[in-house]
Amino acid sequence: MQPRCRLVLAMILLGAVPGFAHQKVASRKQAPPAAPPSRQEEIAQAAEALRPQLIEWRRDFHQHPELSNREERTSRLVAERLRAMGLDEVRTGVGKHGVVALLKGAKPGVVVAVRADMDALPIEERLDVPYKSQNPGVKHACGHDAHMAIQLGVAELLSRRREQISGSVKFIYQPAEEGAPAGEEGGAALMIQEGALENPRPQAIFGLHVMPTLAVGQIGVNSGPAMASSDSFVITVRGKKVHGAYPHQGIDAVVVAAECVTAQQTIRSRRVNAVDPLVLSVGIIQGGNRFNILADEVRLEGTVRTLSEDVRRRVPELMRQTLAGVTSAYGATFAMDYRERSAITYNDPQLVEETLPGMRRVLGESNVIFPPPQMGSEDFSYYQKVVPGVFYFLGVGNKARGLTAMIHTPEFDIDEDSLVVGAKVMANALLDYLDHHADVK
Repeated sequence: MQPRCRLVLAMILLGAVPGFAHQKVASRKQAPPAAPPSRQEEIAQAAEALRPQLIEWRRDFHQHPELSNREERTSRLVAERLRAMGLDEVRTGVGKHGVVALLKGAKPGVVVAVRADMDALPIEERLDVPYKSQNPGVKHACGHDAHMAIQLGVAELLSRRREQISGSVKFIYQPAEEGAPAGEEGGAALMIQEGALENPRPQAIFGLHVMPTLAVGQIGVNSGPAMASSDSFVITVRGKKVHGAYPHQGIDAVVVAAECVTAQQTIRSRRVNAVDPLVLSVGIIQGGNRFNILADEVRLEGTVRTLSEDVRRRVPELMRQTLAGVTSAYGATFAMDYRERSAITYNDPQLVEETLPGMRRVLGESNVIFPPPQMGSEDFSYYQKVVPGVFYFLGVGNKARGLTAMIHTPEFDIDEDSLVVGAKVMANALLDYLDHHADVK
């Protein structure tokens, strides 16, 4: 190397040549550290990592369905898993087989509750899937298996983040949402009666329900009425038994009952404001004991659904007026047993507005939709009569995979991607609520 070249090289190494020194210093600068992931991102990542467990939980529940007020195995497994997560209090035997658990955050704050239902339906499983029901004639055809798995996922996600939680989360696992067997109590009303919302009482409650009419990745939210009230009735029409060849000597209870069914539909079409939703359906007609004998008694059983408490209060009297007129015209009589069941599932508008921004952040604006209220019912409404609540619908449908069957059918199934979606949406909703109310005394 020539002497001049050696000199230039030495100057470069010592930083004495203009331009080179700047490049040398610049090359030593490190890129600014990446911003830590937000809580929403952390939960999304953790929920995705939990995917295999969520699927395993859901499939286990699906394989071992239990009917209303018979959820013994289900209740035991839920309690075991909550205890394994280290929840502070796990109570069993609430409302027969209900489970109530409390997760206390590291920081003071209010209490919020979340509820999942546990019972299955008396429906035969027709799907040939690896997780097919092993209990003949019983199936999780309403998605309660998914509800439980999602809520266990939420408990897992939040139990790892106690230090971030201001307040407490109460987890409620409820039996008999589909209705207690005849002669038994059960469901949300019994859970409340036995203290599910006490010690401590939550300020608000959240719940969800799978919905195959929504695509996986979507949720549906209503402000105000979300689902209808549900009442039931049993009408007994009494006539006079006689040989079928001589109808004029008797009073045909079958003909009278048929007129009663038809006349009851005029309540909806002619006696209630057309803008007020109302369903009056007869699901069972029973009567008679021989082909050539006119029945002296026919039993009608059905349901009434409304989205207005005013309409709900009016319907029983309108039914009695109609039944009295029809039966008297034929010389028959009637008796009616009318029972209120679930109230209107009513989402507190203020709580909905408070919750929507977080849902939109998690799923995107276009995936949070506002479907019309449904005429199906939910006994989640009982909790909403005690504290404000939001009950929303989780999309589980996937047309490309043929997952479109409606709930309460033998063909019903879900896209299990919805389990991850459900867990991260609910976890964020609960934490957002606690943060929003952290300074409220």
